[in-house]
Order: sequence, then C-alpha cells, then structure tokens
Amino acid sequence: AAHFAAALKSPEAEECRAYIQRRGLSPEIVERFGLGWARRDWHSLDLALQRAGYDMRLAAEAGLVGRSDRGSVYDRFRGRLIFPIKNLSNQVIAFGGRIIADEDEAKYINSSDTPIYKKGEHLYGLAQARKGIIVKGRALLTEGYMDAISLHQYGFDCAVASLGTSLTEEHANILAKYTDQVVLTYDGDEAGQNATRRAIPMLEKTGIQVKVLRMQGAKDPDEFLKKYGADRFSLLLDQSEN
Repeated sequence: AAHFAAALKSPEAEECRAYIQRRGLSPEIVERFGLGWARRDWHSLDLALQRAGYDMRLAAEAGLVGRSDRGSVYDRFRGRLIFPIKNLSNQVIAFGGRIIADEDEAKYINSSDTPIYKKGEHLYGLAQARKGIIVKGRALLTEGYMDAISLHQYGFDCAVASLGTSLTEEHANILAKYTDQVVLTYDGDEAGQNATRRAIPMLEKTGIQVKVLRMQGAKDPDEFLKKYGADRFSLLLDQSEN
C-alpha cells in the first residue's frame, strides 16, 4: 500500500492524478482511503517486494504478482488507480485496481480470495465508515469503490460497498452489528436493480430495516452528487422508502 501511495506522487503518475482530479476527489479523501497508483511497468512492485525480502511465492498467493509460463513473476496491477481494502483493525488485506483510460482491459481487477481475505466477508470502506454508521444510525450501501468514496467526500461518512460480489449473508450480519437501518444506493440499471432485490431479504433476515434510494437524472450516487450536490442527496435519503 505504501509502494502504491508513493507511486501516486511520482512524475509518471500524472495521468492518474489527472483522473483523480476529473473524478473530483480531494487530496484529503485520497489520503483517507490510501489511494495509490500501480505503474505501467511490469516489475515495479515485484522488484520492490524482492528488495524488501518478501517471498515471491507469498506475493503470488496474495495476488500481487502473477507467474508467466516460464515461471518469471510480473505485477498483476499495472496502470491502475489502486484502492487498498482494509479490515476492521485498519490493516490492508487486499487491493482493487481501476483502469484510468479507455483500454481494452477489464475495468476493475481485484485481489482474489486468500487466507486473510474473503471478499464475501468484508465491506469496502467499513474501517473508515464504522464511526459514521454508529453516529448517523444508518449505513449507505453502494455498488462500488468510487460511489462509497464520493459519498464520504460529500459528508456521508457512513457509506460502504460490497467487494466485487453480490451482498452475502456475512455482509448483512456485519452491518447488523453496527446499525439497524441500511439504505441501498445501488445503480439504477438492471444489474443494480437485481442486486437490490437480492439484498433486501438478506438484510431483513438480520432485523435491519431496509430502505431503497431512488435516483432520477443520474445512474449512481457519484454522478448524482456531482450534478445536484449534497443537499439534494440528503433530501433523497429522507424520502427513501422501505
């Protein structure tokens, strides 16, 4: 995580910093979520790990490096904005990476499950949102990293996201430890609506009151906040229905 964060401040990360600026993220929110940059170099991280004395077999098991057919290692995350994923002890346990240009690659790649990380058992941003959830008495559940981060930037510091998977019973049980109300703010497209329908019974099973945010004029919370601002979003939250 420190390697990626340092790379974001380097001269070759100018394109990533420009992307962050286009997305409207402040330096404070970048720092709070520990965002970083994976260089386009195929060996930036693997050489840094080797210099620090890490076992490359562990690096491969952690999903940080891959192995070619000839057995040589290479960085899995390249040319991507990096989102460190933390557990509730504030330790980094995984990463997500988003391409920042229209390239012929997957939009996101994420750490695969490891002995310390099961994506169905962790929520992105919960380390940063736990206090806000308790204070505000509700959690906002989003579809992705950027929506959660954008909500925090606009003052909604109770936002979390499920990690590259649909909501699981484990996610619902985790949320139930901190709040008795969850507002679903998934995207308005068909996939988002399907995810909403799947999430409702799982959350209700824990005793959580579920509300659904209905956005018009924007496909997701990030776009809505940029177009209409925090006050309009607060009104939407107050009008969300169970």
